[in-house]
Amino acid sequence: MRGLDQYLAKHEDIDSIISGIEANLDEQLITGLSGSARSVWIAAIQQKVNRRTLVVSNQLTQAQQLYDDLTEVIESDRVHLYPVNELLIAEMAIASPELKSQRINALISWLTHDDHILIVPVAALKRILPPIDYWKRFQLDYKFGEVIDIENDLKMMVKMGYERVDMVTNPAEFSMRGGIIDIYPITESNPIRIELFDDEVDSIRYFDLVTQRSLEKINQMTIKPTSELLLEEEDISRTADRLEVGLSSALSQMQDAKAKTLLHQNIIGEIELLRSNEIFQDLYKYNRYFYEKPASLLDYLGDDGLVILDEIGRIQETAEQLDQEEVELIEVLLADQRIVRDLTLSNDWLTIWDQMNQRKIYLSVFLRHVANTAPKNIVNLSSRPMQQFHGQMNLLKGEITRWSKANYSVIFLAETNERAEKVQSILTDYQIEVGLADQTTTLPVKQPVIMVGNLSTGFELPIQKLAVVTDQELFKTKTKKRQQKRQNLSNAERMKSYTELKEGDYVVHVNHGVGRFVGIETLSVQDVQKDFMLIKYRGDDRLFVPIDQIDLVQKYVGSEAKEPKLYKLGGTEWKKVKSRVQSKVEDIADDLIKLYAEREATKGYAFSEDNVIQREFEDAFPYEETDDQLRSIEEIKQDMQKARPMDRLLCGDVGYGKTEVAIRAAFKAVMEGKQVAFLVPTTILAQQHFETIIERFHDYPIEVRLLSRFRTQKEQKETIKGLKDGIVDLVIGTHRLL
Repeated sequence: MRGLDQYLAKHEDIDSIISGIEANLDEQLITGLSGSARSVWIAAIQQKVNRRTLVVSNQLTQAQQLYDDLTEVIESDRVHLYPVNELLIAEMAIASPELKSQRINALISWLTHDDHILIVPVAALKRILPPIDYWKRFQLDYKFGEVIDIENDLKMMVKMGYERVDMVTNPAEFSMRGGIIDIYPITESNPIRIELFDDEVDSIRYFDLVTQRSLEKINQMTIKPTSELLLEEEDISRTADRLEVGLSSALSQMQDAKAKTLLHQNIIGEIELLRSNEIFQDLYKYNRYFYEKPASLLDYLGDDGLVILDEIGRIQETAEQLDQEEVELIEVLLADQRIVRDLTLSNDWLTIWDQMNQRKIYLSVFLRHVANTAPKNIVNLSSRPMQQFHGQMNLLKGEITRWSKANYSVIFLAETNERAEKVQSILTDYQIEVGLADQTTTLPVKQPVIMVGNLSTGFELPIQKLAVVTDQELFKTKTKKRQQKRQNLSNAERMKSYTELKEGDYVVHVNHGVGRFVGIETLSVQDVQKDFMLIKYRGDDRLFVPIDQIDLVQKYVGSEAKEPKLYKLGGTEWKKVKSRVQSKVEDIADDLIKLYAEREATKGYAFSEDNVIQREFEDAFPYEETDDQLRSIEEIKQDMQKARPMDRLLCGDVGYGKTEVAIRAAFKAVMEGKQVAFLVPTTILAQQHFETIIERFHDYPIEVRLLSRFRTQKEQKETIKGLKDGIVDLVIGTHRLL
């Protein structure tokens, strides 16, 4: 895949574009490109100019597709996605930690290197950002053996958006206990522990949030901020001053006494919060007040940067729509007396366009005039979407013959080496000779080759004599969608039960019973400082539980209306309760032992291990599996492959992928000649599952029937009879099927 951009970079069309950039032409237009062909050409241009580049699309979905394609063509660490929702105001007010983390990493990496690409939706250009030098000031570097200013660093962590807590339990938190600083950057999968010897960094390591045990020791770490909203104390003070002036001006122009009172109450409260350096949800309203010289992504790009606008007409339409939505929102805020007049929330499109002084390249499928543009150089390219073959090998043979006569380089793309070998085998069976590309393969090629890669769409470039065919066009196989890096929040339920305790919560110690959680204290034991959980019992009894024994403590679960009884340390009452419960548990255990003994003695059907067909079926799923899904799939298959009755319950919230796991198990059973019944509680859900399973099974000789869809009782009876006779492979219906 890496050779595609280098191959295109040798053609004269690229030379024309590069010459225009070097000649400082403000605007150039490239027409005729669509789909993944655009991404490959962007990569070819970037390879030639080797400068910081900003690629703008009209929406986040298009930006994501460009990002996915570009990371396949050039080095993935040189391409960054800056995800901003089109609902700009909602994005500013409420943003997920994952998106914040991705944006911060993208910005810092992009600013650090002069030859990286940042891909953004046009909504990102509207964001008001801090001056570029703030990103260097709002970072903390830690290195083994270096001396630090502890008090200054703790203050800076608060400025960077971290909350100081007694014990770190979530991203964007930090704590200081004795000579240990714990901090959980939103850009990392695990929290970091910095141990100090006086004011010298003695060690830096990742640690597990639940067990508190070390995971990996490192020599240095850069702590990045939690938000793009970086504020010095003078910025906050300036904002409060400006807001006071704006409030005074607004009140002097108002006639309605009730409206004046409401505006004063709303704004004066926020001014007080600003004066006390407190963060509040509506802080985004004052982006325009924060900085003397507010910045945008164009300022970060620099005058020597390159802007590539994907479909400039659509970008302008989207930007103008966002401007209108902001105007409407401001009208609502003004009507509710929640904002002062003459205050904007973001950059408007005309301002952005006027400030876009960098060299610009417009990409457009068609040659047409776009308002406010006057390209000095127009390059007409030609690309065609790849034909959908969908397994029609005779049609593919005809196209390969045509390409061969025209001296095309023909590239087939497969997601993995294993898939490439499988595609080669299939094509060979149909007398289509293709080779497997390796690191020495360079374009042009005389014989069709299979490369490992994953573009969104295939394409044909007639002028450059290049044809690229993906699995989607070849076999209608959906490639797995790329998932952004997310924080490791496995075992989340356990974390909530053990560490997310508030002062006053009731807890249960396995050996001492119910007590009240007081907090975390650091004690010196044999000249070693350790953290302890303090639990208060009846009277003045207190218990210190070491953090490494936290598995002995659970949060009390009971009726919220009734407070539990506190036990006394050293008493016999808790032992008696445990004894009574133990007796009942043993009775239940006896019944379970008998039940499971009967199950073990019963002979079940042992399914075979996964074969090639099973793996191909699962590889065609469009979404990348989560760690929990992979573990559940493996455990269920192991159960199915044992010669005893299966007994397993798969639990998960709505939308967490239980159906994807069930479909794999159903396919495994059906392919060994077993019938499968898929039962759901409602008719609507049955219809939804039917459509999902039909889509997955359409390439296999499997009959799928929807019981709740039948029009007559006779039809239902025939299906049920078919189940008994082994006619129907898989039937979907409600509990009435039983």
